[in-house]
Amino acid sequence: MKKIANKLLPILLISIFLLGCSKSDSVNEDEEMEEVIQEEEEEEEEEQQQSNDGLDPNKAPSENFDLSTWNLSIPEDKGNGTATTITVSQINNKYENNKYFYTGTDGGMVFKCPVEGFKTSLNTSYVRVELREMLRGTNTSISTQGVNKNNWVFGTAPAADKSAAAAYDGEMTATLAVNHVTTTGSSGHIGRLVIGQIHANSDEPIRIYYRKLKNNTLGSIYFAHEPTDGNGDEQWHEMIGSRSNSASNPSDGIALNEKFTYSIKVVGDLLTVTISREGKNDVVKTVNMVNSGFNVGGQYMYFKAGLYHLNNSGNNDDYAQVTFYALEKSHTNN
Repeated sequence: MKKIANKLLPILLISIFLLGCSKSDSVNEDEEMEEVIQEEEEEEEEEQQQSNDGLDPNKAPSENFDLSTWNLSIPEDKGNGTATTITVSQINNKYENNKYFYTGTDGGMVFKCPVEGFKTSLNTSYVRVELREMLRGTNTSISTQGVNKNNWVFGTAPAADKSAAAAYDGEMTATLAVNHVTTTGSSGHIGRLVIGQIHANSDEPIRIYYRKLKNNTLGSIYFAHEPTDGNGDEQWHEMIGSRSNSASNPSDGIALNEKFTYSIKVVGDLLTVTISREGKNDVVKTVNMVNSGFNVGGQYMYFKAGLYHLNNSGNNDDYAQVTFYALEKSHTNN
């Protein structure tokens, strides 16, 4: 019996050793697998952040975007029957409003606007959640209106106006996605919103529209150029798809939640609009504004961006929403 035990003991020891090695290898493999999974998750998170330009969903819009020269209009009563303005100081103090203006889960700057609400003036037909350029920043001693250091002029303006203004000519570029449009209202209003503008004293040298009809899966992009009074009718320029109330699904249209970029650029009398999408050729249109009446004295400009909601006939619970992922602007300084 002792002889058998003596023979079995080495075999038993070897088995125990091999079993221990196997368990150790298994533990090492599990640890290596966990490390690989963790690295993949970190890479995926980093790629997501890079795809959204490093926007942080835990920060307020003013912490992700340069809003130092913008104020914001929201459709809440400021006490006199017109919309509330969130000042430059307020918006840059980490302002958010979960009904209208906030940071999305992907870090984007969300503008959400109902059909009904308080408007910026009694003469305005539509509501908005929209940024207004304020080149004066927080210097409230400068008037918001006029040829002054809060606004800019076209490069063809008289020399005195160019000197008095904050700057001349300009370019605004925005990357965004339209998340939701109205599906109720009159045929001329459904799915229609403005996502960027140049506003002058009383007219708009440009309004960029996105529109998706409820039976279409894709939306159109077009813009309006409005000359000053006495200088011709409003001009319409289709860039992607049609602005018709009965437009068919645009073959090269833009879907909801699809990112795209627009650029509005003015140099002298030339207004150039560019629409860019990944993997597709840019769509570019230029308008010569020489006869539009903006190259005379007293005409001042400012950019607007966000959501100007051109539907006031839809259901009360209907709304539009856009998310901006980049917003930049520049001017030529005097």
